[in-house]
Amino acid sequence: MQFSENWLRTLVDPKMTSDELAHLLTMSGLEVEEVEPVAPPFNNVVVGHVREMAKHPNADRLNVCQVDVGTGTLLNIVCGAPNVRPGLKVVCAMAGAVLPPGADGKPFEIKVGQLRGVESQGMLCSAKELKLSEEGAGLIELPDDAPVGQNFRDYYALNDLKFTIKLTPNKADCLSVLGVAREVSALTGTPLHAPAFRAVPVTSDEVLPVKVSAPDLCGRFSGRVIRGLNAKAATPDWLKQRIERSGQRSVSALVDISNYVMLELGRPTHVFDLAKIHGGLDVRWGKAGESLKLLNGNTIAVDEWVGVIADDKEIESLAGIMGGDATAVSLDTDAIYLEAAFWWPNAIQGRARKYNFSTDAAHRFERGVDYATTVEHIERITALIVEICGTATTQVGPVDDHVVNLPQRQPVRMRTARAQKVIGVPLTDELIADIFTRLALPFTLDDGVFSVTAPSYRFDIEIEEDLIEEVARVYGFENIPAVAPVAPNTMRIAPENTRSLFAVRHQLADFGYQEVVNMSFVESQWELDFAGNDNPIKLRNPIASQMSVMRSTLIGGLLANVRYNLNRKTNRVRVFEVGAIFKRDGGVSDGALTVAGYDQPQRVAALAYGPVADEQWGQGSRAVDFFDVKADLEQLFAPQTLRFSKTAHPALHPGRSASVELDGKVIGFIGELHPRWLQKYDLPQAPVLFEVDAIALQQRNVPKYSEISKFPGATRDLALVVKQEVPAQDLLDSFAAAQKVNPQGKLVQAIVLFDEYRGKGLEADEKSLAFRFSLQDTQNTLQDDVVDAVMAALAEAAAQKHGAKLRA
Repeated sequence: MQFSENWLRTLVDPKMTSDELAHLLTMSGLEVEEVEPVAPPFNNVVVGHVREMAKHPNADRLNVCQVDVGTGTLLNIVCGAPNVRPGLKVVCAMAGAVLPPGADGKPFEIKVGQLRGVESQGMLCSAKELKLSEEGAGLIELPDDAPVGQNFRDYYALNDLKFTIKLTPNKADCLSVLGVAREVSALTGTPLHAPAFRAVPVTSDEVLPVKVSAPDLCGRFSGRVIRGLNAKAATPDWLKQRIERSGQRSVSALVDISNYVMLELGRPTHVFDLAKIHGGLDVRWGKAGESLKLLNGNTIAVDEWVGVIADDKEIESLAGIMGGDATAVSLDTDAIYLEAAFWWPNAIQGRARKYNFSTDAAHRFERGVDYATTVEHIERITALIVEICGTATTQVGPVDDHVVNLPQRQPVRMRTARAQKVIGVPLTDELIADIFTRLALPFTLDDGVFSVTAPSYRFDIEIEEDLIEEVARVYGFENIPAVAPVAPNTMRIAPENTRSLFAVRHQLADFGYQEVVNMSFVESQWELDFAGNDNPIKLRNPIASQMSVMRSTLIGGLLANVRYNLNRKTNRVRVFEVGAIFKRDGGVSDGALTVAGYDQPQRVAALAYGPVADEQWGQGSRAVDFFDVKADLEQLFAPQTLRFSKTAHPALHPGRSASVELDGKVIGFIGELHPRWLQKYDLPQAPVLFEVDAIALQQRNVPKYSEISKFPGATRDLALVVKQEVPAQDLLDSFAAAQKVNPQGKLVQAIVLFDEYRGKGLEADEKSLAFRFSLQDTQNTLQDDVVDAVMAALAEAAAQKHGAKLRA
């Protein structure tokens, strides 16, 4: 919303500077984005009067003018403008004047000089030379009553500022100079001088037939017929200045007057050429197959979702958005139909965007325009039209007002105690009553409860919080003290058997992984590919089409990080992420950190791609494999012992993946990416990744002191031949079970698989697994017979459960 400060001050003129006014508006919620002068600085420029003019003796296209500037002496000025003539009131820059910079960026100084042998004592100016307009074809022509010698900046009100304010969607009542003036009056207590609505005498009984067929589209439709107008009349300078300083372009008197009233009062109106209307008007919803050529030249297809104004033959206007080209006024128009209506906001919202354009009318109507003053506004625009375009034969018809479906405003209650609590200020009933009175909000008060009925021009007051906001705005945000919140500040000690996720992050960083933070919104295809989830949690309003669902795994984001780096020639990638995933779970209820029906557990995931180490002389180059990442994961959980079992996962290679178990509970998975996704996502080699539950990773056993044994330990190797389909983990499980039932099983301190052999000496379906056992008795010296007995028991357990036999 842009407007002239001088225009605003004709309605309300608080005793404050322009900067103070801008600050006041910003602090009340009407953010002032920009304040700029309407014209660049220049001086010594006055109103002149061309008394005489003669041809230049040495140039065909130049004239020598005698210009009166009110000093008593005529100035001799050489001018080449095509519209210069005797008797013309002009803008004259006298010698010594400094004009705005030209193309070279330097100020232009006017000096007495010779032009083709004739002395010129000044310059007659165009709008372009004063940087008032891009139009530079001729001189600025001033009215005949312009006072000779007056400073042109004063005469043209160029010491004015243009305010540009950024309005929130709820402040539609401020999309006009009158609306902003109401705010300033309420904020400062300065009297408001609203425009007067003088009824124009009716001199004709002509009424255009109108039917409102869609009351859910149009709640009120008012109009009148005016004949005998002069559409070629010039727009007065004062009106042209105001609309131009509000960002509008002057078109013609009738169009300019309509735009002026919209800017002044906030109501878009439309002027139809009466001669081009066939029969009467019907306000209705569009029909499939209809089309309309708009004022902007575009022809659009209309359907049942869009409101229109149609006559007996065709559509004439897009309701509340833009008029049609067929009934547009021109300089030859002598009879008009003037229309002002209330369009329901939800019947206008989104319609202009459907056709990929926006208009001032749609911008206002979709937010809400005063429904109670259509007749008064028609009187206002009629008075201006008759004043500017009226003739001796002008005939004004009566206002034809159709009221069919207006909003029914219900009182909104606001408790003084609630306002005090929200704003944090000890407000009184008297203070709030004064604020509502200044805002022109009708109210009743009963025992600390205000019942407020919103005026017809306010569409933003529906609930108690809206009224509290009004009180806070007028009271002044700057007057609300900045008080720190008061709350119990008790230190909460974390359980000793847990560690923070920050410690987990640091440990992963120590392993050479770099942390990434990805969006929780992902592509639905990622969910299907990497989680087998064909029914993900969909977003109602995604920020992008490729981010339409909530993730149930962190894999997709990590793979996207890998691809991003590969595209930039980074061939070794180590990344990890700590974040939430989202799953449906009917057992979850609403809570401080939960949403009913949805589980949001924290997960820790990491991915390794490329060489296991940067290229160096100390070791050969090889690609990272399953066991490299498995070692990182085991170290991450140490001293807790993980169990890995073969598993099937939609994202992972079926023979190179495993579930991760801790204390008998599955907490995650680890594996190499499935070959089909390597091809689909254009990855030259397979990354290895894991994803585990963050809570399980945070758990830590509290360390317990135990005395270091004074007795030496012993090691024994055991090579067992089993069928190839027997996993090594199954043998480890049988050893663990045997330890529990054997009284001497506690001597075994650690078991490590150190070799796997297949080939000569074994059957085709056999393999040899070699384990190293570390044994120690903390109380006595180990005896060979005890060690032999323990090893025999372990070998026997493997033989019974898995048919294992000692390798010869």
